[in-house]
Amino acid sequence: MNSIDTVTLEVADLPAATRFYSTVLGPDSPHLRLRAAGDPTTGFRGFALSLVVSQPGNVDALVDEALAAGATALKAPSKSLWGYGGVVQAPDGTILKIATAAKKDTGPVTRDIDEFVLLLGVDDVKATKQFYADRGLSVGKSFGSKYVEFASAPGHVKLALYKRRGLAKDVGVSAEGTGSHRLVLSGAASPCRDLDDFVWQASSHAPLATTA
Repeated sequence: MNSIDTVTLEVADLPAATRFYSTVLGPDSPHLRLRAAGDPTTGFRGFALSLVVSQPGNVDALVDEALAAGATALKAPSKSLWGYGGVVQAPDGTILKIATAAKKDTGPVTRDIDEFVLLLGVDDVKATKQFYADRGLSVGKSFGSKYVEFASAPGHVKLALYKRRGLAKDVGVSAEGTGSHRLVLSGAASPCRDLDDFVWQASSHAPLATTA
């Protein structure tokens, strides 16, 4: 099975982004890389990072940490049919959805992240699902043209697909946006661009911040 090892965010202010993500995710995040880039982009960039945790208290702790580090609140943490979660936007514009399926705390509050999920908002969920299936990703869950989640090996980034407008609504922003995604995926798949112009490159084992 092919999988995503890391995601690289292209940011205009590398030192500031490094400080933010090191504060929120820790300085040794195994899944996130940063590099300096100034490609034009406006509005919704077509993706969000989902940080899945074990209980509501952990959601609150991570949201509070992100806000204190300079993030903007998009959706305050609240209960839903699926659990409990909130959404913030990092200073570089990346959207972070922090959520749990649990309805109540069962242990001490921590900022531990159990799953790191990349949510892509795409024009055609079925076609993009097939694109990735053809490149070796295994479908874990599929709900027609609305949502697809691919299986992931332990320690890897999980990939999920939404309709672009559906993802924008879920994270509380307008679906309008143009320009660069400012996102690069690294994994076992051959270097390529998918149907929505998201870029895959060879795996990188660089530290959190890199200008390469």
